[in-house]
Amino acid sequence: MYLKSINPATGEIIREYEEFHSDEIDNAIAANYEAYKGWRKEPVEQRAQLLIKAAKVLRDKQEGLAFNITVEMGKNIVEARAEVEKCAKVCEYYAQNGAGFLKSEIIPTEASLSYASMQAIGPVLAIMPWNFPLWQVFRFAAPALMAGNVCLLKHASNVPACALAIENIFVEAGFPADVFKTLLVRSSKVEKIISDKRVKAVTLTGSTPAGKAVASAAGQYLKKCVLELGGSDPYLILKDADIDAAVDACVAGRILNAGQSCIGAKRFIIVDELYDEFATKFTDRMRDITIGDPFDETKDMGPLAKSSFREDLHRQVESSIGKGAKLLTGGYIPNRDGAYYPATVLGDVQPGMVAYHEELFGPVASLIRAQDEADAIRIANDSVFGLGAAVFTGDTERGRQIAEEELEAGCCFVNDFVRSDPRLPFGGVKESGYGRELSHYGMKEFMNIKGVYIK
Repeated sequence: MYLKSINPATGEIIREYEEFHSDEIDNAIAANYEAYKGWRKEPVEQRAQLLIKAAKVLRDKQEGLAFNITVEMGKNIVEARAEVEKCAKVCEYYAQNGAGFLKSEIIPTEASLSYASMQAIGPVLAIMPWNFPLWQVFRFAAPALMAGNVCLLKHASNVPACALAIENIFVEAGFPADVFKTLLVRSSKVEKIISDKRVKAVTLTGSTPAGKAVASAAGQYLKKCVLELGGSDPYLILKDADIDAAVDACVAGRILNAGQSCIGAKRFIIVDELYDEFATKFTDRMRDITIGDPFDETKDMGPLAKSSFREDLHRQVESSIGKGAKLLTGGYIPNRDGAYYPATVLGDVQPGMVAYHEELFGPVASLIRAQDEADAIRIANDSVFGLGAAVFTGDTERGRQIAEEELEAGCCFVNDFVRSDPRLPFGGVKESGYGRELSHYGMKEFMNIKGVYIK
């Protein structure tokens, strides 16, 4: 069996990679587990220095890595370069802050000394998606390695070159052999890997159905898991919002990575008195979004990652139009090679439509009319998802209150589009998953937080 690297802009097969057979998988896990025994004892300062070196390798190889991202999954080359830089920054963040995150916490009790100690747990399996093929991995790997854990990567089957490049980055940075191992396997092999006693935990970024399957397997074998799953992020446009600034942020949040982001802006909930003005300005901006060769820096978006993804997205659009949504721009399959899809806006989206309830993983925006602020909050929470959310308002204190207290989401922004940041916890609620990545919270997800009591 082979994993195929296919250029979504042309449909051309770039290269085929032979899938690991059972012995290769077992050998990789064994080597990773043995590497953990030494890695966990490395001084934290040494781990930090190696992460700094990994950041340098990322920057030195930025063009080649960005090329891999663009050619394998179609990301615009400018965004691909930015993704590589973000990976370098997350390595530096944990190198600079990890030691502090790992310090023991003194807890006063009747003992002469009692405290919580942060201890590594061993190999962590990461099941990662194709849409941010470097960033998704590094945001897991940097804190895991800094904590003294080791990493096994099962990457999406359409980005094998990126998967192997990541392993090589750690090798070139001077990490001990086998502390990071890429497994070229399909999803059918995942449960067997999770069941291996040497594997101590699992993290997945992907769809909700994939998360349910991994959570089931992890539960069966009593393995800790973190799930960052789908999202249908609501953006609330309140009556005192700066419409032009809101349109800028909303367009940016919707077309990033050609709309292929779990935390992409997807449902735009506008209070009635601003709906028509926002819809007109937003649609005009979306209509001007250009698509084309992802290596052409003048284009705003490249193709979707696979033709099958485009077909699924178009069916969702057509279904919603069939239920009464208004097509304001886009909504067609271009007559050209490659998995391209234009920036699309659906207006007057209502309950019962696919565009209201399901995640649209591509550059399609759903405009929903709300009676007032309270109705906008109700609509925002009327979803099985709870990953990100944003509020646009001239009253930042009220925006903060809505973001913090009233929106059912793991990360909420006020007057800006949602994105991940190494300094902030990242993750979701409801069917968007559980557990956190990034910040010190992400590092501690895969630690044995050990209570120590000395009489």
